Amino acid sequence: MKFAAMLPHLDERQRRLYLASEASALGHGGIAAVARLAEVSESTIVRGRDELAGGASVLGPVRRPGGGRRPAAERDPGLVPALEALIEPREVGDPVSPPRWTTASLRDLARELTATGHPISAPAVGKLLHSMGFSLQGMAKTRAGSQLPDRDTQFRHINTTVERLLDQGLPVVSVDTKQKEPIGDFARPGRTYRPKGLSITAPDHDFVDPGVPFAIPYGIYDLGQDTGWVNVGTDRNTAAFAVESIRRWWNQQGRQDYPDATRLLITARGWPVESVRPMKARTSLSALRMCSPLMRVFSPPRSY
Repeated sequence: MKFAAMLPHLDERQRRLYLASEASALGHGGIAAVARLAEVSESTIVRGRDELAGGASVLGPVRRPGGGRRPAAERDPGLVPALEALIEPREVGDPVSPPRWTTASLRDLARELTATGHPISAPAVGKLLHSMGFSLQGMAKTRAGSQLPDRDTQFRHINTTVERLLDQGLPVVSVDTKQKEPIGDFARPGRTYRPKGLSITAPDHDFVDPGVPFAIPYGIYDLGQDTGWVNVGTDRNTAAFAVESIRRWWNQQGRQDYPDATRLLITARGWPVESVRPMKARTSLSALRMCSPLMRVFSPPRSY
C-alpha cells in the first residue's frame, strides 16, 4: 500500500533511491522483498543502493545524457523528407527565404504521414515543424499599396498648408464616410440597461434584401474647433452626397464658428466615386462656393 501511494509521484531516479532505502531498512532479503512488492527488478534496487552509498545528490537529471526516447526524425530518417513533400504543394511564401508556412493542419499531416509508412502523432508533427522553422502565425496586413515617388512631398505640403490656415484662424476640416448600417430589424452591437429578462431581440440571421435602405454617416471633423459633425443620409454614397454634407455643416455650424472665413481647406482620403467619375466629384466640390460668394475651397488632388 505504501508503494502504491508513493511511487506514482516519483521519477525514475527518486523511485530507485526510495526503494533502495526501504530495502536497506529491511536488512537481509530486503532487496528481493521490495523488488517483488514494487514489481521492479532487483538490479534497479541494487543500483539505487550503490547511488545512496556513493552520496548521490538529491537533485539532478533523471537520465544520463543521451538517455530516453530518440526524436522521431532520428528514429525515422525518411520522416522529414516525407513531411517536406506534403508541405511543398500547400506551402505559402518564398521557398528560398526563412519565412514559410503551410495551410495543412497537424492532424491532416500526421494522418497522411502515417498512411505513407511514417507513423507519427499530431503533436509530434507540430514539434517537427517548429524545429524546421515553422510557427503558428496569423495574417498580417503589412503590404502597402502602390507608392507615388512624391508622396512624402505631398503630405508635407498638406501639413504645411493645414498649419498655415489654422494659424490664421481659418477652417480646416477632415471628411470621411463612416460605417454603413442597414435600416430595419437587425442586430446591433452595444448594450443598454433594461429590466432583467426583457432584452431587445433580433432575428438570429441578418439577411439584407436589395431593397433595404442603408444609413450612411458622413463625418466632418473640424481641426480648429476639435469638434465633429455627422450628416446621415439614406441615398447612395456619391460625390454629391459628400458635397451636400459639407454644405450643410457650413450652413449649420461652420458659418457660426468662422464668420469671417474666406477660405476652407478640406482634407479627404478619397472622394466616393472619384475612381470612376473624377470630374463629377470636382464639379460638385466647386459648387461649395455657393455657400459663401467669398469662400475659396481647397481640396487635395486625387493623388493625395
